[in-house]
Amino acid sequence: MIKHVIVWKLRAELSDEEKNKAKAEAKTALEALAGNIDGLLDITLNIDMLPTSNCDMMLDSSFESVEALALYQKHPLHVAAVDTFVRPFAAERLCADYEV
Repeated sequence: MIKHVIVWKLRAELSDEEKNKAKAEAKTALEALAGNIDGLLDITLNIDMLPTSNCDMMLDSSFESVEALALYQKHPLHVAAVDTFVRPFAAERLCADYEV
């Protein structure tokens, strides 16, 4: 199994209201991918970060294989969700992929 973890910091110029709306919409869009992309085992977007965090959102997802992760990354549903609900609001992105 492959874990795919992403953390994002949202753009500083966004108001708290804009950040909260962006996080909620991203959560809905990304979690809706569950059951719609072959090889995607689970996906959760954590948006309620503690004050000790230095990021705004964390994606925690699992895949059957490295190949399944590669298909997910190019899948039209994933690309549309990220292009619409994440990239326009993100200032920074870090990724960690590892085998369990």
